[in-house]
Amino acid sequence: MPRNGNTFSSLAAWRRRVVAHALQGGWRWAQQAGAVTAEHPGRLRFRRLGAGTRLAFPQGTVFGERWIEIGECCIIAEQVTLTAGMLPGLDLGTETVLTLGNGVVLGRGSHVIADTTITIGSDTYCGPYVYITSTNHSYDDPHEPIGRQWPRSEPVSIGPGCWLGTGAVILPGARIGRNVVVAAGAVVRGEVPDHSVVAGAPARVVRRWDPELGWQPPLRTPAPKPIPEDVTPEQLAALAAWEIEQEKERGQGQEEAGEQAQAREQAEVSSS
Repeated sequence: MPRNGNTFSSLAAWRRRVVAHALQGGWRWAQQAGAVTAEHPGRLRFRRLGAGTRLAFPQGTVFGERWIEIGECCIIAEQVTLTAGMLPGLDLGTETVLTLGNGVVLGRGSHVIADTTITIGSDTYCGPYVYITSTNHSYDDPHEPIGRQWPRSEPVSIGPGCWLGTGAVILPGARIGRNVVVAAGAVVRGEVPDHSVVAGAPARVVRRWDPELGWQPPLRTPAPKPIPEDVTPEQLAALAAWEIEQEKERGQGQEEAGEQAQAREQAEVSSS
């Protein structure tokens, strides 16, 4: 009897691995085939889509591509919304409405809603679920539902080299300088000076770089060591691939350990 129980348990575990590998392989294929690049734009026709840029699959809501320019080597993660105009099919004129510079990263689930001009500078990185909009609801009339009142729009500009933390919100009229850190969950409006850190809702400056004094208030942790200049992109890619492989092996080991524990429990139940 215990032998039969172990046989059925092993068969179920084998089936589970086969199904899991098939599903994971199919999903990886879909991610590769469904990604949008300059060479394979699919149905999307951006005003510009730079070389080396990739919109991961599945994409979020995307419309108004004719007024969207995306630079080179950008990473647009899964379920990112990019829109120009309030609705699809509008004629927005001759000028670009939404501009992403080279090397921009938009984290998973982020939204960039450009009803009027939004510019994101090169090498700006956004964590997951960042929300950037040039339009806000108005509530002037207390008797009319807010959703039916005509919204207000103001241009948004984000300088190069910024970091926007998870869940940050950038409101209409925001003008963020270069190399600015926006803390996770911060709500930004108005002007933010270069080389500063802002946090809170509404966001305020909590740290700034002074050319003579350095960071004020001083940083609490030492600066990380920079990547050596002689390290090649191939070496960095090999290191990243090695770390991914190590993570996979750890995951497989945990899965096998769980299956073995389950088999032992079933064997103990069968023998009792």
